[in-house]
Amino acid sequence: MPRFFIEADLTVNTHVELTETVFHHWVKVLRAQVGESATLFNGQGGEYQVSLSDVQKKSATVMVESFNPDNRTPAFHVLLGQVMSKGDRMDYAIQKAVELGVSEIQLLTSERCEMRLKYDRDQKKIDHWQGIAIAACEQCGMNIVPKILAPLSLNEWLDTALPETKLVLAPNKESLNITEHVTKEITLLIGPEGGLSEDEINYSNKKGFKNWCIGERVLRTETAPVVALSILNYCIHS
Repeated sequence: MPRFFIEADLTVNTHVELTETVFHHWVKVLRAQVGESATLFNGQGGEYQVSLSDVQKKSATVMVESFNPDNRTPAFHVLLGQVMSKGDRMDYAIQKAVELGVSEIQLLTSERCEMRLKYDRDQKKIDHWQGIAIAACEQCGMNIVPKILAPLSLNEWLDTALPETKLVLAPNKESLNITEHVTKEITLLIGPEGGLSEDEINYSNKKGFKNWCIGERVLRTETAPVVALSILNYCIHS
């Protein structure tokens, strides 16, 4: 059954007009017909089973039939601080982090950051990444869409109030027994291609971050959140 995010209020036993995006994807691309069913979610919790009740040339209406309160979110809250990278690598990092249950993603700049968003395209790029997060939720079944937060400098972010358990991926540092540090509220910091500088790691340590070295190999910036979140998921559920 197809599944779509919709920016609309949903209530059982009411009719709702599809937004342009859902109409295009479901009716125009997938060629849905009256009577066909889909799952809709609006990011406010839970999901709704709907059936297509009317189709016009440029619009369509659904009947909201039932509600399922399951959000399929992990048993922990992870705020991911991800230093931005260029091209598809950032898309991949966001997509997979969402599939693995991240709660929020804070975009960061750092000393070796490849990307500096210009003011006139900041929001366009953020909207693109938020769209990646929405699409990932549509695919994986999550009903609460993680927010993609506007870029901050690394030091500016480190000076804010963050979830108490703080981990920074730091290759070539002392090994950390992660099972002793998994809690329900986690901040995870991942640097750019080329890594965080020694000064940046030291400053994160001063702000309460513990160094986490995952294995003997250095992971790419887009691979690191996949591996780290997979380990955290395993630890919290084992």
